[in-house]
Amino acid sequence: MKKAVLTLFFTLLLQTAALALDSAIKFVQVTDTHFNAENEYSVKLLEETVKDINRLNDVSFVIFTGDNLNKPEPEDLDDFIKILNRLKAPYYLVIGNHDVFKSQNLSKERYNEIVRENNLFWFKREWNYVFKKKGYTFIVVDGAKEIIPGPVGYYRADTLEWLDKQLTKNKKRPVIIFQHYPIIDAPEFGSSRLKTHRTYQPEKYFEMLDKHNNVLAIISGHFHVNSEVMENGVYHISSPTLLDNPPVYKIIDIVSKDGLSPIIYTQLKEVEIEE
Repeated sequence: MKKAVLTLFFTLLLQTAALALDSAIKFVQVTDTHFNAENEYSVKLLEETVKDINRLNDVSFVIFTGDNLNKPEPEDLDDFIKILNRLKAPYYLVIGNHDVFKSQNLSKERYNEIVRENNLFWFKREWNYVFKKKGYTFIVVDGAKEIIPGPVGYYRADTLEWLDKQLTKNKKRPVIIFQHYPIIDAPEFGSSRLKTHRTYQPEKYFEMLDKHNNVLAIISGHFHVNSEVMENGVYHISSPTLLDNPPVYKIIDIVSKDGLSPIIYTQLKEVEIEE
């Protein structure tokens, strides 16, 4: 029997009642799959994860929040996307530090081309993009480097400027941000590893966020641990790697009714691998 591990219930109180919705949405976050097409377990795990998600009810979409590949290999990305295409729900991608390396023939541009070659419904041209569902705005933010990839996240000035404009444009809608690199530390990750995996100058990101009151949550991966923290009205969610023991992904429900502010519920779902 598959087990669902309830991780946390958290109420998000927005600074303005104008953002309250009478709606609900469920989506799935899968992160840090580190897919390797030559590794039998890696392939089986991703296939079983897709099957498991397909058994869920009312999933609006699935988001893969980076480090989708273990190494930036075009062939691995090709196989990765072909497995994702079996999902019944639409899927969206974030790229992480393991996904791209321009000098190894997998630039951000080429990554996008391979996704489009395998998915006729993929119309994204950049890795900063926006999509909307059921009254919510979802924003994907790119913090990966393709020239010299590394575990330190870097949200460029032009990326933060773009995000600032999107938050202003969607000021009357609740926003959820997806990115690979968290901007808040996860104590569960360990202080020594945090030194090499922190995001560069997160204070600039926070300065931009402080200008807005419509961000419900920032959902990321990278740390490979489950950490959920409220900071200045924004719920920072960092989720475990799919390669965890046992392997897990996260189900996220956002609900709002009767004029109340949205509430986020998160649940870790274990994937069982048949021998």
